[in-house]
Amino acid sequence: MKDRIKRIMEEQHMSQQVFADFIGLSPATLSSIFTGRTRPTLNVVEAIKNKLPSVNTDWLLMGTGNMYVTPTSEETSPVHQPSSEQMLDFDHPVSELPVTSFSQGVHSTPLENVHNVVKIFDKEHRKVTEIRVYYDDQTYETFVPMKSK
Repeated sequence: MKDRIKRIMEEQHMSQQVFADFIGLSPATLSSIFTGRTRPTLNVVEAIKNKLPSVNTDWLLMGTGNMYVTPTSEETSPVHQPSSEQMLDFDHPVSELPVTSFSQGVHSTPLENVHNVVKIFDKEHRKVTEIRVYYDDQTYETFVPMKSK
């Protein structure tokens, strides 16, 4: 079951810390599950189901069936397909993209509460300066990248 929980975490593109916060568990609890020190409890399953109701409980508990529950034809509603002007164009900088309101998908939100926020983060590209490998005999090796000419 720990592998299935880890797969859900990876599918959600979350780190162990973020996933633990998301489902309302302590990071230490999640860590002890992943290392095999403890087994997941029903509280863990319930926390995942509360936050991700589309996860199939049979799959999570026993590994049977699909990872996600497929809705029945009665539960399905028409899927909103974005128009071409709402689709992102990754060939142009963000500053050239139109800012559109996505309020048509949320019927209960009053229009005066809809805010368009665009955040652009310019981060310097990071470079590896050193890698350390620790061994079980309490020794380690340090590796540094070769200097480019």
